[in-house]
Amino acid sequence: MIEIAADRDPLVRWALHARDARVWRRPGAVVVACPDLSHWDRLVMNGEPAAVAGLLREVLADTGETFRPFGTEELVTDVVTRVPELELSATFAWMETSTPVTADGREVLPVWLGEEEWPEVTAMIREAYPESYAWPGHPGVYRWAGIRGTDGELLTVAAEAWSTPEIGFMSGVATRPSARGRGLGAAICAFVADDLLAGRERVALLVDYWNTAALATYRRLGFGIRRVAAARRR
Repeated sequence: MIEIAADRDPLVRWALHARDARVWRRPGAVVVACPDLSHWDRLVMNGEPAAVAGLLREVLADTGETFRPFGTEELVTDVVTRVPELELSATFAWMETSTPVTADGREVLPVWLGEEEWPEVTAMIREAYPESYAWPGHPGVYRWAGIRGTDGELLTVAAEAWSTPEIGFMSGVATRPSARGRGLGAAICAFVADDLLAGRERVALLVDYWNTAALATYRRLGFGIRRVAAARRR
């Protein structure tokens, strides 16, 4: 049986505190509609597959075409077989930690950047990670941390975005191609994770399975993995 209690499921708890969240509940199912949550309009769901599928039909009729069901891979895969108008869109990883992070050999000092530095962040992400969900100035993207080289060039960045009171959320992790392989990504992630963990129970992020280097880095930092998926209307 899948646990749907809001105080047990981090995906639902993350969504419940999102901006403009709307909640639908039925026995055995919960769906939370969140506009622009980590780039997408999401329908975060949990519960027994049959109950979720029944509730989701109601929610789909009451939300816009842009909203995408999101939950554990097991649940989403089952639900799309029960709701013909849906198809599986993507599978990826929710990674999280509830303990302080340690990066090997922090020889560089990450810092939180001022808003006047955000244009540099935008330029670097365009070069290093144009697929990023987080961009400076976008809704829900609160602040950016960075590491600079000895010449002042911005080498690595990461954002706090879509955090809630209980769950800190990290996104937009990017390292300039010329600076990769030096442990800067691990250093910036450890810095941001530890800062976001203060006063919260956990820190999380989403990562694509194709990004094997990032997956390996987060695992080394102590992040656990939960397989998640998204669906879309056909």
